[in-house]
Amino acid sequence: MRLATIRLGDREEAAVIKADGLVPIRRMNEAAGTGWSEEAEALLARGELAALGEWLGSEGGSVLNRLEAIPFAQAVYAPLYRRPRKIWGIGANYRAKADDMNVVPPDAEPICFLKPDTSLIGPGDAIELPGEDGRFTAEAELGIVIGRTCKSVGEAEAPSVVAGFAATLDMTAQHVHARNPRFLGRSKSYDTFFSLGPELVTPDEIEDLAALRVETALNGRVTHSAAVADMIYSVWFIVAYFSRMMTLLPGDIIMTGTPGSADIREGDVAECRIGGFVPLINPVRREPAKGSH
Repeated sequence: MRLATIRLGDREEAAVIKADGLVPIRRMNEAAGTGWSEEAEALLARGELAALGEWLGSEGGSVLNRLEAIPFAQAVYAPLYRRPRKIWGIGANYRAKADDMNVVPPDAEPICFLKPDTSLIGPGDAIELPGEDGRFTAEAELGIVIGRTCKSVGEAEAPSVVAGFAATLDMTAQHVHARNPRFLGRSKSYDTFFSLGPELVTPDEIEDLAALRVETALNGRVTHSAAVADMIYSVWFIVAYFSRMMTLLPGDIIMTGTPGSADIREGDVAECRIGGFVPLINPVRREPAKGSH
């Protein structure tokens, strides 16, 4: 199943993606008399996502197929949801990226950082560079979306707690981080410095997770590309690692590292491309000056 959140009037609604477009869950409920949650965050929090997928694979499939879809060209995407309890990131997790940075992550100890949910934007929203002079970058990353509450799971169990995957962009004020390595979290916490979407792709939709290519693109050109297989720490290791540290909750997001970062300036367009996923695209602009309209 592929799930998105789209803007309809003044609402943001979860919609199922099918071949010719998107069908809001609200319309499915109206047609079938069902009571599925109509927002992605609620689907995750209430543990409905897997059951919804099973329903769509049986009697719900005929309901979905007969409903008119919103064409892709007319859909206005929003972030999948706006209030994840936790947004974690992994640093230097691709071998080539770690080599370029001259960083050797310690054995079984990924470099990690947290981002606030105030940094969250969605597809098409502007990445706003703060007024200060400096170097800013965008990094494409595969995001893991947690599907159920879990603690201390092993790698073998990790797939059962993952709801799916999403494209993400992680922005960094590199000049802040360069002043002191301890400023990593601060350099990544500005408003608009995390983009999520446009779709949640459930694991059953992915034939070979390790073969997925993650690409950072800038102004339509790919600047860095690598397969998930090139990660130092695998997806399932990452889930298990964080679950040993803390309780993971439905909707928590873990970014898995980037094949490489692109310097961004006002007027640029940053993009996360992942094989088979709808691309995540965000324009770059300067943060409006205080008091401006």
